[in-house]
Amino acid sequence: MAAAEHPDMFIDRLRPLYADVPGLEARVGRHLPVLLPLLSQVYGQRADFAAQCALLAGRMAACLSARPAELRALDTAREANPDWFCDSRMLGYSTYVDRFAGDLLGLIGRVPYLQDLGITYLHLLPFWRVRPGDSDGGFAVSDYGSVDPRLGSIDDLDRLTARLRAAGISLCADLVLNHTADDHPWALAAKSGDPAARDFYHIFADRAEADAYEAHLLQVFPQTAPGNFTHVPEAGGWVWTTFYPFQWDLNYANPAVFVAMAGVMMDLANRGAEVFRLDSAAFLWKRLGTICRSEPETHLILRAYRAIMAIVAPALLLKSEVIAPVADAARYLGTEAAPECHLAYHAGLMTAGWAALAEQSAALPRAVLAAAPPPPHGACWITYVRCHDDIGWQPLAPQAGGDPQPRLKRIADFYTDGRSYARGEAFQAGGGDDAHGLNGTAASLVGLETALTPEEFDAALARLRLLYGLAFAAGGLPVINMGDEQVLLNDWSYAADPARAGEGRWLHRPVFAERPGANTGLGALAALRRSLPPAAPETAPCLFESGADPVLAFSRGASLFLFNFAGRSQHVTVPPDGWHDLLSDAAWAGVVAPYGMAWLVNALQDG
Repeated sequence: MAAAEHPDMFIDRLRPLYADVPGLEARVGRHLPVLLPLLSQVYGQRADFAAQCALLAGRMAACLSARPAELRALDTAREANPDWFCDSRMLGYSTYVDRFAGDLLGLIGRVPYLQDLGITYLHLLPFWRVRPGDSDGGFAVSDYGSVDPRLGSIDDLDRLTARLRAAGISLCADLVLNHTADDHPWALAAKSGDPAARDFYHIFADRAEADAYEAHLLQVFPQTAPGNFTHVPEAGGWVWTTFYPFQWDLNYANPAVFVAMAGVMMDLANRGAEVFRLDSAAFLWKRLGTICRSEPETHLILRAYRAIMAIVAPALLLKSEVIAPVADAARYLGTEAAPECHLAYHAGLMTAGWAALAEQSAALPRAVLAAAPPPPHGACWITYVRCHDDIGWQPLAPQAGGDPQPRLKRIADFYTDGRSYARGEAFQAGGGDDAHGLNGTAASLVGLETALTPEEFDAALARLRLLYGLAFAAGGLPVINMGDEQVLLNDWSYAADPARAGEGRWLHRPVFAERPGANTGLGALAALRRSLPPAAPETAPCLFESGADPVLAFSRGASLFLFNFAGRSQHVTVPPDGWHDLLSDAAWAGVVAPYGMAWLVNALQDG
């Protein structure tokens, strides 16, 4: 056994805190035996392994010592109720700070709005200091410890987290794990020739080394940022840049990178963040001859981060940002024996909802749900209709047929060719993905931008409610994308703004505006969700045959749900009799309206 595998170096740092931190000794006893083998498996052969473990132990002790009393109390409460985030009362909201409220202090002023909507989980897209100019929508972070001055100060962040906590709203903060901006202090030091800083990144002096990896890699932005390497003369070679040339991939084969990012997590957790969205989590580990996505070490690293946070800040959740087919995304939730992230995006179900509208068929959402493994105890899906990114179709590839691309392209074209009710734009094609992604707000994609008559408006609004009804009913934690509740339309002005024109995703990142005439009913739908008969958090939807191809039908717990993706009514038989539709507050009549849904409970049993 290597010296660093022995728990004494951690115990010696943490034991003095046992008397002051309630439950710490028990947490160390549970999670340290998980953490150390993971670290050893990934880094145990490195000569600096013991030194980095000692540094990590010191940082964990410092985090525990500095953790505010109110957050220690939250730790205790969350440990007593580890499934708190799976509760049917949870409802999320996702937004950029500036697009929603201008700055952090403005966001404090919008807390009552969030409360009225029933929000208990707020995902704020990156608010850290970013490089000048293009920052990939905030994902090119220059300093993980400083707020973007345009959004406020670190003190403003502290005020916001305190206000949210008082309102019962958990803050989810974006943590960009895979890369930094090219002007981050680590990158600047690497450019200056510091060998330790250079080892924080993947820098190849010989282009042939980069080409050996490139031969197997896919491309994320094949149109706007082709290739995965950027020549940086100051760095003396080719830097791995999976996303944009100004975003340098971190080298997680170096334990110093792992420890440094653990320190970032601990600092932010002590400022009141309760969830981390682990951006680009699939890309962390690089292996020659592979596509360098979802390698085994990536999962070990995420499990190790979970064990660390379970010791120092057990109120904290990890959410993987992996947009992949459902079976692949589920791997990031781990298992009962080897838990990983608490939350993962149900991207397959999200994408399948849009596909179902385009095809007027429930075949793809039915296939996705059939392929989705139930989450392990203490984990759940994020269910959603859209987000700040494009809607990519590849999560549907396993369910879309032997050669999925023609079918996926037909679905994609439905939203972009101008011949349907939808108004969207294509986003990136090529790079191994022949079906382009999709940009556009939910309201514009369901037809609210093109609706000219009351009937067309009602149909578009029904489509929007249908998609959110599916997200609310499927289990997990549903999240509203900012503006969907106000049916905000596409922001076509982005194309005339030199700062945004090169990034089509700004089409669906409009500035928030309250529209008094807009009544999506999402708040009421969320309230109705809270009234459903309780089901265990890990209870997965159980499909049943509806007798109508456009209708998705499943049960979850004691409730039955029907979703009609066609523009005509559908007759559905649901045995036995005695069902009551909560949405219409009437006895179930056996017919689902065009783009309608039914949430059924058994009135006979209830009575």
